[in-house]
Amino acid sequence: MNLRIKEICKAKGVTITGLASELNIKQESLSRTINGNPTIETLDKIAKALNVSIVELFEPESDFYGIIQYKGITYRIDGFDAFKRLCMEVFNLDENYKIKVSKE
Repeated sequence: MNLRIKEICKAKGVTITGLASELNIKQESLSRTINGNPTIETLDKIAKALNVSIVELFEPESDFYGIIQYKGITYRIDGFDAFKRLCMEVFNLDENYKIKVSKE
C-alpha cells in the first residue's frame, strides 16, 4: 500500500512523533500502521488529524484512482483495470459489459 502519510506530515510541518502524540498512540505503533495494512477507521483518524481526506493519504498510481465503499466493504481502486475487475466481481458483469467514463 502506497501511503503518503510521511509526505503529508512533512508538507504540513508535522513529525511522525507529533502525529502519534495527537492520535494518542506510540510512535512505533504509528510507524507499523503506516508500513502495514491499516484499517479504514485508522486511516480516517490519521486523515482527520492531518486535516486531509482519506483519498489524499494514498499515492495515485494512475490517473484513475479512489476508494469505493460498497455494502460495508472498502475497495481501493488504482486504475481502470482494477475498477473493471471490481465491477465484474461485485455486480457479476462479464467482460463484454461496456463501461462509459466521462471526463468532468
